[in-house]
Amino acid sequence: MNSSRRNFLKNSAVAVTAAAMMPENLFAAAKIQRVGLQLYSVRDAMKTDPAGTLKKLADMGYVYVEHANYINRKFYGYTPAEFKKILGDLGLSMPSGHTVMTVEHWDAAKNDFTDAWKYTVEDAAFMGQKYVISPWMDEKVRTDKEALKRIMELFNKSGELCKKAGMKFGYHNHDFEFTTMVDGIRLFDYILQNTDPSLVAQQLDFGNMYGRENSAISLIKKYPGRFELMHVKDEVKSAGKTEGTGYESTILGTGVLPVKDVLKEAKKTAGTVYLIIEQESYQGMDPLDSVKIDLQTMKKWGY
Repeated sequence: MNSSRRNFLKNSAVAVTAAAMMPENLFAAAKIQRVGLQLYSVRDAMKTDPAGTLKKLADMGYVYVEHANYINRKFYGYTPAEFKKILGDLGLSMPSGHTVMTVEHWDAAKNDFTDAWKYTVEDAAFMGQKYVISPWMDEKVRTDKEALKRIMELFNKSGELCKKAGMKFGYHNHDFEFTTMVDGIRLFDYILQNTDPSLVAQQLDFGNMYGRENSAISLIKKYPGRFELMHVKDEVKSAGKTEGTGYESTILGTGVLPVKDVLKEAKKTAGTVYLIIEQESYQGMDPLDSVKIDLQTMKKWGY
């Protein structure tokens, strides 16, 4: 994960102030995989001209988008009603979105979520989202067993809150979940084993994890049916970069990941409903040109 993405997630967090044991064939049936785009892929364009950028994406053939900007009850500077109209006029829908949930979103005195998080869920439901996904975990929580236990409880409680609104809470991984150990197991496994799959979905980003854990297929087989959403990425060795995993995203089909094999296993075993393209690095290409090729590649692969 690049430093800009890491900083973006940290800033957003401040601004917003059992299945593994079931038979695999239960998850393969009647799952419709839909391809969308994580709008962080075109973050600069969304910052300067969100409506125009969404129009370009719709013209490319995108039908689903996933937001990465919800601040002060606005999506990319628009109220929920305004943003929903923009999407609707373009034939776009937004089944999922990223908003960081932290321990600060729980009011211990009231034994309830803060208004800020309740508004997050309320506005997501208004937008027609199916998933409210938190894509980050504070560093201070990751290695504190009591704090980590508490955040798992909040994940499940957030799942209950989302369920009342006809949605599901979700968590999105980066790379640190595969290097941080909790009671002798990886943080990634700890999260999967301490969240209720009926309340908390997992969005597997198999690009973020590459360089830490390189076998997404093994994870899918280990936790069948748990990955209702996936971030679809390809990766290349980062030129002159030492931070993070040493890899960065690239156009699908041009990197080192066995993307097609992972997608086949996802379709077979993972219970995946939404495949979300995300490209964060572009090797000198225009991001909009890159995501256009990404979508064309997915269509060529039959998705």
